[in-house]
Amino acid sequence: MLVRFKGNQKKFPDLTRGNIYRVIGIEADDYRLMNDHGRPYLYPPRAFETVDAKEPREWINFYGESGERYAYPTSLGKPGFWEDYFNDKTAAVLRVRTYLHRVTNQRQRKRKVAG
Repeated sequence: MLVRFKGNQKKFPDLTRGNIYRVIGIEADDYRLMNDHGRPYLYPPRAFETVDAKEPREWINFYGESGERYAYPTSLGKPGFWEDYFNDKTAAVLRVRTYLHRVTNQRQRKRKVAG
């Protein structure tokens, strides 16, 4: 899923207005994406317009008690995973890097085939 930042840069100084970002998960309806500093933070969907709504088939969806949506690839969606990542646990950091590398390469391969 790809989104373009259309929000307020003063409110979100780690994003660039007009840039396109890959959503790597959805947590309580917020988008998790890699910001301009290379950190996977959560942002409200209202700050973005959708460029490509296609979500990876590997995402697992579930809904919280209030109907809020959670969607992550199985490798990034385990309870406590993001806490481990932000606590710089090597396994979690490597898992995010591996996932990003894989999805980036898949997109590049698709472009070459289509081009």
